[in-house]
Amino acid sequence: MEILDGKKVREEILEELKAKFKNLNLTLAVIQIGEDAASSIYIGQKEKMCNNLGINFKHYNFENDVKEEEIIDLINKLNNDETTGILLQLPIPKHLNEQRILNTIDYKKDVDGLTNANVANLVLNENGLVPCTPKGVMTILKHYNIDLNSKKVVIIGRSNLVGKPLFNLMLNENATVTLCHSKTKNLKEHTLNADIVVAAVGKPKFVTEDMISDDAVVIDVGISRVDGKVVGDVDYDNIKDKASYITPVPGGVGPMTIASLAENIYEAYLIQNK
Repeated sequence: MEILDGKKVREEILEELKAKFKNLNLTLAVIQIGEDAASSIYIGQKEKMCNNLGINFKHYNFENDVKEEEIIDLINKLNNDETTGILLQLPIPKHLNEQRILNTIDYKKDVDGLTNANVANLVLNENGLVPCTPKGVMTILKHYNIDLNSKKVVIIGRSNLVGKPLFNLMLNENATVTLCHSKTKNLKEHTLNADIVVAAVGKPKFVTEDMISDDAVVIDVGISRVDGKVVGDVDYDNIKDKASYITPVPGGVGPMTIASLAENIYEAYLIQNK
């Protein structure tokens, strides 16, 4: 069994980017609505990454009851100034139209890869900005030379942030991909037949030892807090000796998400400057 060390890979990526960023004037704008505690932690991580790489960081924090037009006016302003990347921190309050706000972001500045234009680019396997967490999963697999060609992959979870984009990214690498979800029957039959299992359901220790075949690659995207301890969607302690490769939580996919954001800021700069 080999642990897929996201922290190590992240440091290598950020070190490489630091040199590229040296003479560039890059800016990331993060829009936060409300005071969601987890969102504030993630924004803090993004700010730290920007400070380390010399990227200007702008944090716009609105009250929960903000009017949609106020957010849209800000995004239109950021679309037309020197800002390199714009990111709407999710989730947002229910009274706001998430898709309308996201699609106001210029797709060339959409460093989360969530606008319709970037989703279409991904599905059509054309150049565009890709959601950070799925991109991070692909990067860590590539770093450890885990080939997807002809492999049977099962992804558990069909969110727009992880499951669906990862399905397309892996399909584009010639994997045979099954996307499972809460309505899937006989989930265990699917996972036992897989070379690679990706857990992205947000349920602690959801994937158990009896669901994994010997020497499978196990990617844990989940993150939950149980009794003050951070755990993933995979029962790590009982699966680790059965898998050929596995991502820990914390320290696996999480750090890769931040590395992917830095890569997306650079790619956004290149797209905007041809």
